[in-house]
Amino acid sequence: MDILVVGGGGREHALVWKISQSSRAGRIYCAPGNPGISKIAECVEIAADDIQALLSFAKSKKIGMTVVGPEAPLSAGIVDAFKRAGLKIFGPTREAAELESSKVFAKDFCVRYNIPTARAESFTDPQEAKRFLLNFSFPAVVKADGLASGKGVVICRNIDEASRAVDDMMVAAKFGSSGKRIIIEEFLRGVEASFIAICDGNHVLPLDGSQDHKAAYDGDLGPNTGGMGAISPAGVLTGKMVEKVMEKIILPTSRGMVTEGRPFVGVLYAGLMIDGDDAKVLEYNVRFGDPETQALLMRLKTDIVEIFDAAITGDLDKVSMTWDPRHAVCVVMAAQGYPGDCRKGAVISGLDEAGDLPDTFVFHAGTKLVDGDVTTNGGRVLGVTALGSDAGSAIKNVYDAVSKISFEGGFFRKDIGSKSIKG
Repeated sequence: MDILVVGGGGREHALVWKISQSSRAGRIYCAPGNPGISKIAECVEIAADDIQALLSFAKSKKIGMTVVGPEAPLSAGIVDAFKRAGLKIFGPTREAAELESSKVFAKDFCVRYNIPTARAESFTDPQEAKRFLLNFSFPAVVKADGLASGKGVVICRNIDEASRAVDDMMVAAKFGSSGKRIIIEEFLRGVEASFIAICDGNHVLPLDGSQDHKAAYDGDLGPNTGGMGAISPAGVLTGKMVEKVMEKIILPTSRGMVTEGRPFVGVLYAGLMIDGDDAKVLEYNVRFGDPETQALLMRLKTDIVEIFDAAITGDLDKVSMTWDPRHAVCVVMAAQGYPGDCRKGAVISGLDEAGDLPDTFVFHAGTKLVDGDVTTNGGRVLGVTALGSDAGSAIKNVYDAVSKISFEGGFFRKDIGSKSIKG
């Protein structure tokens, strides 16, 4: 069947790459895509959030399955629109996507269903929020309620930083309407991990573990980003911990969404804080993580189209996943200024040299083709990903590849995956 992938970042490049390996995939389209994706799919000049144009295209091309990458079209109801038109699409409905599009809904949901999470309060008035901070124990976490591309979370060491975060979100509207309502929550200590599962409304199929690196700079310093790199598997997600997370978090979430009248079909992603034997939900996402997807799909051996189809039809219990036992590490190469305003238009060199290395793939994210040159066109530019027999060798292999790529002003973290090396 012909397949449409919605989105144009590194996650979507990884999805297109994996879908192209399926025996069930016919022609693959990607809207809007990017220069890397254009080598394995036909890119279509339609924005990822232009639902009506995407729907018209899918009808005209008789698309057999649509796979949605980013959160924005999911939160805007793309799945609802396609389903009303009788088209097969993988992802949650608008109501189910509220797990990500509203942190207040997600927090209240966790409380209703006894899912472990940090204590928090929500606010719609900045002065009330700042009065609340007067008696709060620091550090504190201030979060914009709505979508903010992974950047709407600020860890504050004292009341001055927290008050400034409140003003940035609620008064200066740094994240637009997403900051009209905020959450102030306790700071959780431990190790972060990403737990991603495929759901069909009744059944849940967990992916192997992964670990994102959110902070911009080495040592988890600097502002939060959409993600600077990832490793899979994640050592902190032991077999016992996976069982606990499924029992205490993932299955109660799936069942709770059914109870709420909004059964969840698609990718359910729980960002976790793990401290010893305890795991708590930091946030929910309703789509594949980026850059976790790049690392995970390098290791997935099962036909991904079969998995998506089973989720759409409610037959996920008939599918299992097999994994390459090797480790995968993805390192994000970012443009100068990220996660703030970034320079665009720098020519990227070394892509072929890096991509020619064994067990290595360079996923494009913020790139653009200009006069035959691949140039930077966003904050996160590339997701360089490599396999290795263990975490250490995967890290060595990926940084060997990164060293061959350059563009003016580019930077990357040099410690991706290092927490997984024991000793």
